[in-house]
Amino acid sequence: MEIAGSVALVTGANRGIGRAFARALIERGASKVYAGARDPAGVADEDLTSLRLDVTEPEQVAAAADAAGDVTIVINNAGVGGFGTELLTGSLDDARQAMEINYFGTWAVSRAFAPVLARNGGGALVNMLSAASWIPRPEYPGYAASKAAQWSLTGSLREGLRTQGTLVVGVHAGFVETDLSSFTDAPKISAADVAEQTLDAVANDRVEVLADERTRQIKQELSRPLDP
Repeated sequence: MEIAGSVALVTGANRGIGRAFARALIERGASKVYAGARDPAGVADEDLTSLRLDVTEPEQVAAAADAAGDVTIVINNAGVGGFGTELLTGSLDDARQAMEINYFGTWAVSRAFAPVLARNGGGALVNMLSAASWIPRPEYPGYAASKAAQWSLTGSLREGLRTQGTLVVGVHAGFVETDLSSFTDAPKISAADVAEQTLDAVANDRVEVLADERTRQIKQELSRPLDP
């Protein structure tokens, strides 16, 4: 679909990958970009239209869908790491928060905006996933589980929204240069690179983005037998 002239919503747009998505949309000629954030005051870019949106609050999600009724592209980017939950000890609270935001939050926003996209010709729904959707991560199992669930949801949305003409895109990446991955010195891809690859996919009606070489390797290995 055409990016130029589109109207987009990006959740979690005040920083990191979300901010990169919003800037890339503006630079490619989007006529309006709603920047969803829990605190709209945190959206400093004057090219964006700030929108109060906590994806875990049903009233805010519904209000956002009413306020942004002209949207043709929705990018579900809001997410947390849930890294405080360890595999075998301690509280499960961080893992529950990761599931609430990464999985249920994406689901809530997608539900609310699916009719908006349908009214506006179908458009595109983009979910920011992770290479962790596909591999066991005992060091942060809550995050990995939430992303695996979000990947499954993305496939369901793709099938469910097909008849209304909505392109559903899943974006997978390894470590990205954001605050979320500041805990590791592993090789990272830039947020701007993720955003550019994603908008290329939307523009060319591709349903999946594998943003870096490690992610592409992991995807290829999914059909291998499990090690004992």
